[in-house]
Amino acid sequence: MKKTVQDKKLNPLNFFAIRQLEVPAPHFEYIVIPMRYNLQSSIEKWVVENLRGRFYVGKCVEINSQNNVDTMLKIGFEEPKELSYFTLACPLLKY
Repeated sequence: MKKTVQDKKLNPLNFFAIRQLEVPAPHFEYIVIPMRYNLQSSIEKWVVENLRGRFYVGKCVEINSQNNVDTMLKIGFEEPKELSYFTLACPLLKY
């Protein structure tokens, strides 16, 4: 008999709705990228589907290289290895 539904492990962080943080934590590792249209929701979706740890995605204000104030996207992970995997594997960062 074949199984039609794949067995997936339940992530307890998703179950208790504590995986994505609303406020950036000081012990997370962060990357800051320029903000583009609909980038925040796309990155949140990619992280939920491809990674397992806690994360933060939010807008922040930074000063760019031309000394102008610019809106940036701050992305952080509790595990540094997830930040490394994100920067290497996420296709949204290549465009």
